Amino acid sequence: MGESIPPTQSPSFNKPCHKPQESSLDLNVVVIIAAIVCAFLCALGLNSMLQCILQCTLHALTEPVGWVASRIVNAGLKKKDMVTLPISVYAGLSSPSSIASCAICLMDFSDGERIRILPESNHRFHLDCVDKWLLSHSSCPTCRLHLNSNNCVPCLQISTAI
Repeated sequence: MGESIPPTQSPSFNKPCHKPQESSLDLNVVVIIAAIVCAFLCALGLNSMLQCILQCTLHALTEPVGWVASRIVNAGLKKKDMVTLPISVYAGLSSPSSIASCAICLMDFSDGERIRILPESNHRFHLDCVDKWLLSHSSCPTCRLHLNSNNCVPCLQISTAI
């Protein structure tokens, strides 16, 4: 038993053991493109948000006086000021050309109904309709005439100190 058997060579192939996998290369390209698209969309969103913040800040810094003044002028009347406006009872108007309906609810006035007449404009409204309006606006619903010290009863002075 002293004879040794020479090692045998494994069969050799002309093809390499590992083929480059084309499917994994395609998957890598898809992932890279998706990441680039996501980064682009995030950059657009961030850019839009920053532009909005800058414009709002610029608007607040350059026009605060005008904005605040316009909000104060038409902010609505206080309840104590509103009750000083004249109230009358509708009794039918003698002239057919006069308006006999509320411009807020568009309903006709009925005889004996309580209506509020706004100073200067002399526009008439149902008491409930115009009271709701005047709590959030300080102007006539029909002509937008502001109820202030120039055109209203003395206690309705709206201060616009800036």
